[in-house]
Amino acid sequence: MKIQFIILLSAILFGACSSLKKSDLTQQPTLEDYQIGEQWVWKYKGVTTEGEVRSDGIDTRTIVRMDEGLGMTIENDTIPLIDIVKPDESETPKYDWPLEVGKTWIYENNWTSQDGTTGTQSHQAEVLSYQEETVEAGTFMAYTIKYTGNTTNSRGYNADEEEIWLYAPAVKTFIKLTQSQGEFLYVEELIEYSKPK
Repeated sequence: MKIQFIILLSAILFGACSSLKKSDLTQQPTLEDYQIGEQWVWKYKGVTTEGEVRSDGIDTRTIVRMDEGLGMTIENDTIPLIDIVKPDESETPKYDWPLEVGKTWIYENNWTSQDGTTGTQSHQAEVLSYQEETVEAGTFMAYTIKYTGNTTNSRGYNADEEEIWLYAPAVKTFIKLTQSQGEFLYVEELIEYSKPK
């Protein structure tokens, strides 16, 4: 399960915004919204309903300089930031910019994990609220986005799924993810955010 999230998060989740406009709509970020040395650290844990821990660890992302510009370290890889902030032109995106309370859309994602397993997610998304939320890294204004739908994969897996994402514009990404998928519960929470002064 963690491999699926790494692939999904690396390409999509940093498609976040850095500031609210006067209309209180949150736009997708640009390269200028990031700084060398900026860092995010999450803790994650995935547990079955029977108590089996399937994933448990720390995920760190850092903005670094590359030959071709800024990049983001993700595990052992460094991805050009231009690829991460590139607008998603899909008709079924993870985030339908600009974000605002009450907005709804359809999110669909086809993925392939490192072991070759393919899968599909199909969700109804809705922005439920924009309010202060507290996680281990601190208190942030955040959108609560609920995704409800289904996930299948090439190994015959088929489960209803609900995901709650707390997305904080001030840190340009999510601060907490709670996913319930069949008999599996996954929680990821931002425990540290820092940037150069």
